[in-house]
Amino acid sequence: MKLTVEKRFNDRALLAEQLAAKVAGQLQEAIDARGKASLVVSGGRTPLAFFQALSRQPITWSKVLVTLADERWVDLDDSASNAALVRQHLITGRAASARFVGLKTPHATVEAGLALASDWLGALPQPLDVVILGMGNDGHTASLFPDCPHLQEGLQTQARLIAAHPASQPLARISMSLSALLNSRQIYLHLEGQDKADTLAKALAGGDVAAMPIRAILGQKQTPVDVYLYQEEA
Repeated sequence: MKLTVEKRFNDRALLAEQLAAKVAGQLQEAIDARGKASLVVSGGRTPLAFFQALSRQPITWSKVLVTLADERWVDLDDSASNAALVRQHLITGRAASARFVGLKTPHATVEAGLALASDWLGALPQPLDVVILGMGNDGHTASLFPDCPHLQEGLQTQARLIAAHPASQPLARISMSLSALLNSRQIYLHLEGQDKADTLAKALAGGDVAAMPIRAILGQKQTPVDVYLYQEEA
């Protein structure tokens, strides 16, 4: 497998600033060319510094629509909610005027909420302008987990979203499908730590997508993938 770009940093703050500047530039270019821009982000602790750096970028935020690559099926005020994380750390400062489009609907189950959440995503400009993904040490990305019973559906469906119930995770999730993620102009894989560097190397060295779903992103030729990796100096 080959990557479009792989950038390694030994300074977490520098990575956050450079990635934020790059993403902001692409969002503003999309706004200038098409009137709106769409941004897909991931949850967890890894992107927090990036979110804060991006929120300070001087672009036309009122024309940006932001959504999530995946979400846990929890209330929006739950500490496990990716939406709450994004609202706190990204939709703030200069970026406060951006429009956030969540994935969690009022329905009791993910399956019941899929249709409405998919309709909400339809508000975003397509193809998506920028998608920011993370990766777990098991090789998952978004909520495309190797131990998810719906993994093959997530890899093969043309639907925007799937219900995900990974055996390793305590909460049900809703996730963008592979086709939805690849229906984008640019994907960034944002990673931090030696363990993620090792996982990336393992993913690039093999081809079994079911074992490491991130390979479906790394091995495709439809959408450019740039890796930004923070790795402490030895």
